[in-house]
Amino acid sequence: MAGTFRAVFRAAARQLKPASLLAAGLGTAAVSACNTGSVLSLQPAVDVGSQTAAVPQYTGMQRLVPSNPYMTQAAYPRMDEPMSPVEQIPASETDCRQQLKRLDVAYTDLAPIHEGQCGIDYPVKVTAIGSIQMKPAATLTCEMAATFAAWTKNELVPSARWRYFSGVRTIHQGSSYSCRNIAGEGVLSEHGKGNALDVMSIELNNGDDIDVRKPGLFAFRTRGFLNNVRADGCQYFTTVLGPGYNYDHRNHFHFDIKNRKNGYRACR
Repeated sequence: MAGTFRAVFRAAARQLKPASLLAAGLGTAAVSACNTGSVLSLQPAVDVGSQTAAVPQYTGMQRLVPSNPYMTQAAYPRMDEPMSPVEQIPASETDCRQQLKRLDVAYTDLAPIHEGQCGIDYPVKVTAIGSIQMKPAATLTCEMAATFAAWTKNELVPSARWRYFSGVRTIHQGSSYSCRNIAGEGVLSEHGKGNALDVMSIELNNGDDIDVRKPGLFAFRTRGFLNNVRADGCQYFTTVLGPGYNYDHRNHFHFDIKNRKNGYRACR
């Protein structure tokens, strides 16, 4: 009986067409490719779905600390969209963009952002100021972008040349537009309006990467440079907060152009 079964099986196999054998082989390979596990490392296969547990869904306005750079990606659960070619912008926005060009700012216009009470009507995405790279690119109002660019060219660059005899290569920012409240308050952060930017470190052409965190007691040059950054910023921005102000700002400078009564400025 067993001999008869083997004879029938061999006869059927000889009758299979090469194309059928190829399809069967590809099917086996596909099944193997779906299994990313390793029996040697005891790692299970990964089920790649539309979203992993490490990327949570967000709804509504995020309640984060005023300037938490490590939550930037979580606060941007969206894709930037370019401005529509037929989008009409006010004369003030057109004038502001002319100022960006005079300041040699590399930017792109984005589509309006509206997220509840957060948003920017005419956002720009800044990638560089002259030869200085902005990493990552910052999404801001045009007014904030122009203010930051003017401060960079008129104050930051000369201060770096004076203190370090070097130009600035890259500004590493931790948060630009981000829909959230000020921590512990029911007040919308200026980040939620595109009027704020957090600076984490400043990389120079000579290779130095100046961390904004409070320097050591004997780091005289770094201390002097960061003091200049803070003091000069108060001439351009209405808010400058940094290390020493509170725990939330221990590792970055927060700059914004919040409109306050009587021209009050908060520089701390």
